[in-house]
Amino acid sequence: MILSNIEIQRAIDEHRLTITPDPQPRSPEYPDCPYDTTAVNLHLANTLSIPQPGPYTFDLRRSGIAGFLARNSKQITILEEGYALKPGQFTLGNSVERITLPLLPNEKSLAARIEGKSSLARCGLLIHFTAPTVHAGFDGTLTLEMINLGVVDISLFPGMAIGQLILESVMGDPEANQSQFQGQTTPAGTAQK
Repeated sequence: MILSNIEIQRAIDEHRLTITPDPQPRSPEYPDCPYDTTAVNLHLANTLSIPQPGPYTFDLRRSGIAGFLARNSKQITILEEGYALKPGQFTLGNSVERITLPLLPNEKSLAARIEGKSSLARCGLLIHFTAPTVHAGFDGTLTLEMINLGVVDISLFPGMAIGQLILESVMGDPEANQSQFQGQTTPAGTAQK
């Protein structure tokens, strides 16, 4: 079951979900309210990780993809004037928000999905395609796999609303099974020290 904006706020208040920084304001009467009826906005952090061409291939059967991407990508800081994502260009970003979905008893755990925003998709910007699931038990920032499928540059700015988080109730009590991306704080999926 997908949570409404009121239920997302209740889950935050009950510590079934932590979003840091806390999404404010909570009321839709304010024009900058980050809540839609069934989602809360995610914002783009100021770092991008751009995979670089090289004499390697991705062996997706192996673990350690986060470290591999970190070693074979160029890290850039998005300046105040923005970053122009070229048509056909792929990059990794991450959310400003750190998301924590604790494992809780009595069917109180939540899972989530990252989805793009339709206004950005209409310009050709895909956000977090093919892997939108945020599992119960996850803690970290969210990596955004972004590609410009449009015909002109798309400007990316630090702090811009880039996607939305949809929360869902988990039936049953899940058993912990941490991913290699647990605790990630960088676009490639590593934890910054």
